[in-house]
Amino acid sequence: MNLYIDNHKFHYEMENLCRAFLFDEDVAVIHEYDTLIEPYILTSVHDGVRVVLCADGDSKELSAPLCNDNELCMAQLMYRLLSEKYRRELPWGILTGVRPVKLFSRLADKDGEESARRYFSDSLYVSDEKTDLAAQVRRNQSAIIARSGKRSFSLYVSIPFCPTRCNYCSFVSQSIEKAKKLIGEYLPLLHDEIRHTAQLARELGLRLESVYIGGGTPTTLSAEQLDELLTGIEADFDMTSCAEFTVEAGRPDTVTREKLLALKRHKVTRISINPQTFNDGVLEQIGRKHTSQQTLDAFALARELGFDNINMDLIAGLTTDTPESFYRTIDVVRGLDPESVTVHTLAVKRSARLSAHDAVREQEYTALMLDYAAKELSAGGYEPYYLYRQSKMLSNLENIGWAKPGFYSPYNVYIMEETHSVLACGAGAVTKLRDASSDWIERIFNFKYPYEYISRFDELIERKARIKSFYGEYNK
Repeated sequence: MNLYIDNHKFHYEMENLCRAFLFDEDVAVIHEYDTLIEPYILTSVHDGVRVVLCADGDSKELSAPLCNDNELCMAQLMYRLLSEKYRRELPWGILTGVRPVKLFSRLADKDGEESARRYFSDSLYVSDEKTDLAAQVRRNQSAIIARSGKRSFSLYVSIPFCPTRCNYCSFVSQSIEKAKKLIGEYLPLLHDEIRHTAQLARELGLRLESVYIGGGTPTTLSAEQLDELLTGIEADFDMTSCAEFTVEAGRPDTVTREKLLALKRHKVTRISINPQTFNDGVLEQIGRKHTSQQTLDAFALARELGFDNINMDLIAGLTTDTPESFYRTIDVVRGLDPESVTVHTLAVKRSARLSAHDAVREQEYTALMLDYAAKELSAGGYEPYYLYRQSKMLSNLENIGWAKPGFYSPYNVYIMEETHSVLACGAGAVTKLRDASSDWIERIFNFKYPYEYISRFDELIERKARIKSFYGEYNK
């Protein structure tokens, strides 16, 4: 599909909306042209807002007068044309952003929940089901958000190494086979960055609310390396106000008694053990070199050692998975009874080995999978407490964090709703500085790959001087 842009700056949103309907088709965004080549969508703003859809020998057009929000108007026109052409409604309507709950909350805080609901339904074309979900998540996370103050911050630490690379993965994490030699150089520099960041936090009088060590797979590190990392964090940061300390032990084939004991000796309050699926055939297809039994063994070992706040990640729409197989996965998780379950919808990323064409079959199933997960997890006492979306998600759905009352992850809420600054350390990590008075977010990007992080570390530390000057300008 050719997407023609005529006299406006809304190309990003129009492209994302177009891709939501044309999941496995290429969309070419064209700003300069002499002729229109079918199939195409023409979007223009002149004396009015106009959208033309021409495909399969059929041409239809919608237009509207200029208004205060021409971008919204254009998205509505495009949605109506595409919905009619492909006989499909999108559950999140014209919304293409990552944080629909944040938008819903802003509208509800301003004019009340009923007004927010009407706007979602009437202006954004969001389904009643998803509007209800956004409202429920907002209510569930409200107590956590209330704890976030002007001087609050969270710490994120990146361990960008994994045992293998999954075919759906778009993160910068590298497999241990290829990058093991870098760990010895990476960790001392990571410790230096953590110390430097802690010093800045002390000087600025910031209050640590949560710590999250992710990746990658942090438990690719040895027990000794994990112990040293955690010892450094606890020595450098004031942990007295920290309500959560999460370490992802995501790949069960990296979980050992020694590593879990190392976590237990420190202030770690929450871990993730992520099966993604309990179908061994699907695990093999996606490139995970562990079995379902290894997940069960790792979970049992964590329980034996006293871990009482365990999360499990699942993905709906994995290659070769079926609704029946996914239902069995949900049933196994219900039997294990972890404190929280994150149900992801597969998102097809450009930098992943999985293509949109590969995922077309699974797109038909994902809504069924998420419906079953919601029904069963709700019956098991879990509640949705955070939600986010990504581009090119199957069936235009979402990722939902489910947890039992009392086990919501503060970090997940803070990072998704952007309630305070997140100071981030490690390769691929992104520091997000938030101005409490205006919601302005400024980002400091660390170098993506471990070899860049190592070779340009001094430059990275120079970038982080911006943290101090930011707080001199904002959040005074």
